Amino acid sequence: MSQTILIVEDEVAIAQNLCYALATDGFTPLHVSLGQAALDLLQTDQSKIALIVLDVGLPDLNGFEVCRRLRQFCQTPVIFLTARGDEIDRIVGLEIGADDYVTKPFSPRELVARVRAVLRRQLLPATVEAPIDQVPIDQVPERFELRADEARIFYYGNCLTLTRYEYLLLKTLIERPNVLFSRAQLMDLVWTHAANTMDRTVDTHIKSIRAKLKLINDQDDPIQTHRGMGYSITLA
Repeated sequence: MSQTILIVEDEVAIAQNLCYALATDGFTPLHVSLGQAALDLLQTDQSKIALIVLDVGLPDLNGFEVCRRLRQFCQTPVIFLTARGDEIDRIVGLEIGADDYVTKPFSPRELVARVRAVLRRQLLPATVEAPIDQVPIDQVPERFELRADEARIFYYGNCLTLTRYEYLLLKTLIERPNVLFSRAQLMDLVWTHAANTMDRTVDTHIKSIRAKLKLINDQDDPIQTHRGMGYSITLA
């Protein structure tokens, strides 16, 4: 059964090209032109939608606002589509819950590849989170347990809820403990298929990861910031 991709785009030519590319690759495209129409559709039955391609410059609601609203009731992955290339726009998009960000002009084939990459990540059980108090911290000797074959990371015995890039970033640090990575190195290792992504995105994701770690153990801070240089992690 093909997966349905919701395209929220008011430019008809772009929407038609995306629909054709997705359909050719085996997906079922569904197109709406307004942000409110997308929200109404998702509130009615979000289970039918595998992923949302969301334009930022919609005529009724800003795409960022659409994403903020849908994240209140829906965790369907989102890829932002925009003509704006400013760093702050990319950071805002990632901070409010986007899974990827594509800047116009773009190749429809590239967008389809991004869609497949995000969906592959969603199929893995990395977003299954155990209750924070399920495993008492004093009964778990190790800080982190990386289960790469499951795409899951446990912190003091509790499975972390991580986005695609949060998982890849934390995995990269864990695999080489005590090694100082520059922001540029982390960009090259983690954001391999994300064009036009800036170094500040690393800082944003580190901040998000730290917040999730604090929810489990607010006395621990395993990620070290080396000012002007980058980040490292301590496992013991």
